[in-house]
Amino acid sequence: MEQSFKPLAQGDDAVWNGLGDARELVLGYVDALNAVDEAMGAAIPSFERLADVLGLVHSRRISRSGQAGTYSYTVHGAGCRFVCDRGTEVDVDFAADGSEVFDLWRLRRYGLSLPEPLDVTDEDLRSAVWSLQPLLAEVRPGWFQRRQLIASG
Repeated sequence: MEQSFKPLAQGDDAVWNGLGDARELVLGYVDALNAVDEAMGAAIPSFERLADVLGLVHSRRISRSGQAGTYSYTVHGAGCRFVCDRGTEVDVDFAADGSEVFDLWRLRRYGLSLPEPLDVTDEDLRSAVWSLQPLLAEVRPGWFQRRQLIASG
């Protein structure tokens, strides 16, 4: 689903370019998270949502690290790092309710792992995340999640 966004403010092009790059990075991360979810679901029949990877590892039904479709995965603490065959990294943690959560560090790591690395400031990332509400929500200070949008029609 393609979305169109209006500029947040008029003014200095350098400021807008930094924020525009950060918005694209955040939207790319959300798209990549959706792609990981789809790939894992296709590769593992009992898989319903990304957080299931933790339960599958704890029950020893899958290994702590491995390959699922075009992604390698490594479970860590409360989350998992997924790396696609092109090297793009999507690291995500899981809240107690199983929802996917991420912070600015994970967004920056994603940006730096892109085929054409994108290095943006934390300030631009923070502004970008805030500009993308209601697509994203802050669930605790500095941690965000994508909201499930209901398709109309």
